[in-house]
Amino acid sequence: MKRLVVTADDAGLHPGMTAGVLAAHDAGIVTAVSVSPNGRSFAEAAAQLRARPELDAGAHLTLVGEAPLSPPAEVGSLVGRDGRLLPAWPVFARRWLLGKIRPDETERELRRQIERLLAAGLQVVHLNAHQHLHVLPGLFEIVLALAADSRIPWVRIPAEPAAAAAFSPRAVQIALLNALGRRARRRLPAEGPRAPDRTIGVLTAGHLTVEALGRSLEQVDQAGPAGTFCELVCHPGMGDAELARAYGWGYAWDAETAALCDPRARELLRAHEIELTSFSRLTQMPGGGI
Repeated sequence: MKRLVVTADDAGLHPGMTAGVLAAHDAGIVTAVSVSPNGRSFAEAAAQLRARPELDAGAHLTLVGEAPLSPPAEVGSLVGRDGRLLPAWPVFARRWLLGKIRPDETERELRRQIERLLAAGLQVVHLNAHQHLHVLPGLFEIVLALAADSRIPWVRIPAEPAAAAAFSPRAVQIALLNALGRRARRRLPAEGPRAPDRTIGVLTAGHLTVEALGRSLEQVDQAGPAGTFCELVCHPGMGDAELARAYGWGYAWDAETAALCDPRARELLRAHEIELTSFSRLTQMPGGGI
């Protein structure tokens, strides 16, 4: 039987995102959550997650769109003139690839983000990054070292098979992301943080429906032999209108929450003979992480 962790990203960025994550866990199939340590509602999210120790908490390392935890003067290459982090992944990636972002400043900010999660009393068992920036060459090595330092057993490596079957600007972006993911996977240490075998749901980010979930689970069927471990990435939320005013991503947060809570989601898992699991349970298995 293949195994699946369902990870809801963006908790702590906005109360509506956190509310959707918690609803999709309490009444749906979400088994893990990625928390933005510098999100505007981090403290509220952390308190709610402490009350749900069965929901795996992870770091959603955030290097764009928010304010840094570090004083801006200490991370000057990561911020704009307003002292905030750069607005989105294309700006960050361009600056990183041109060598204009200092690795030491990046390590300083990301370490503070992980430390804030731990100081909030959360047991951090997985990590990834907002807009998948952690797989950029050089940055992934920093993230691996930080995971090892904090004994975080799992990291996300994008590997979205659905991108190969589609042709659109989004699919092209994800094909490039998959290429970065293949490079990152080759750099995983023999001992230390591990990664799921496949990552699904990236192509439908913010637009997951029950029908799209069914198509994603078909990719799990093709992922490999019994025991293969996949991660479904999702973005539930509550209150589309307010969320859209704060984040112009064009996501359908309410609909995604509804899909994750739909009884048909569990029926699909049973029909595909996929076991819903968590990072914590996988860590306890032989060879399951740090």
